[in-house]
Amino acid sequence: MTSDTESVLLSLHEERASAVLYRTMEEVEQGPRAELFARLRSASERQAGLWEDRLRTAGVAIPVFRPGPRVRLVAWLIRRLGPRHMLPVLAAMKVRGLSVYRSTTDSGVPGEHVDTTPLPPEESWHHANRGGGTLRAAVFGVNDGLVSNASLIVGMSGAGSDPHTVVIAGLSGLLAGSLSMATGEYISVRTQRELLEHQIGLERHELATMPDEEVDELTMIYEAKGLSPEAAHALASHLIADPERGLDTLAREELGLDPHSLVSPLGAALASFASFAAGATIPLIPFLLSTPFSPFVGTIVAMEIGLLIVGGLMSLFTGRGVGWSAMRMALLGSAAAGATFLIGRLLGVAVTG
Repeated sequence: MTSDTESVLLSLHEERASAVLYRTMEEVEQGPRAELFARLRSASERQAGLWEDRLRTAGVAIPVFRPGPRVRLVAWLIRRLGPRHMLPVLAAMKVRGLSVYRSTTDSGVPGEHVDTTPLPPEESWHHANRGGGTLRAAVFGVNDGLVSNASLIVGMSGAGSDPHTVVIAGLSGLLAGSLSMATGEYISVRTQRELLEHQIGLERHELATMPDEEVDELTMIYEAKGLSPEAAHALASHLIADPERGLDTLAREELGLDPHSLVSPLGAALASFASFAAGATIPLIPFLLSTPFSPFVGTIVAMEIGLLIVGGLMSLFTGRGVGWSAMRMALLGSAAAGATFLIGRLLGVAVTG
């Protein structure tokens, strides 16, 4: 079997599976969205027919389609949870039209007030990531490291452990937490990258072999967002005329994916490791330095200062006042540390008793 035949068989299976999911979304949605997915289902079935014609021309038998376990599970979850809660999964299943869940009116239904003009790649990337995504991840990473390691150190102190043991526990918590965060981040970003590469590859193949069908699908999406049929078709045709811009637009509008978000998994892992380790180091410093007061008191002071700073930084993402955010973070972090201290004290008494 040639690579071209394998590609056609894969595309045929993807279109058939998409048609099943479109039918499910058509059943659970209402109004313009239901109409959009009904039209996308018809387009998907039509594309499947074209792939079948190519197989017949090549003398290849048309395989019988039976929805696999993944398709059936996703369809079941769509009925139970609704499409909006399944967007990442639906993108992985090559369901198109997901951008209607991002570009809607206040009522949640696509309408004529929607701005359907695609952002240039560099502007979109700026809004999605440079606008605070990296800083947000760093702040939350520091917060995770600070709260978790401070709670561990306070809990060990409450159990009556000597300073040497507390330092070992704190360093172990720092390394374990940082490695865990880095590993999780690497897997998460690597998985997202593989999804994007796979889906963009499929879109590139369809754009090269069936450009008219891609124009029709993009037209449907823009119509669902409020454009007239003529304007939607003109915009779709203009975008698809440029292969690279067309591919970028198809990934965004059909799959709800950003082809420019292919960040480095290793870079994300290292950043996650560093931010968690930075936060986890703060409550450990008093045990590593010579201070006029006890290391335990120093840890409490360092923890509270760190919580106030991190809480204040979080106000950048919440819109709440700096003071309110700082105090809330300090109270929540202190409650977590207090709980572990009490547990450590109870366990320490129980063991020594």
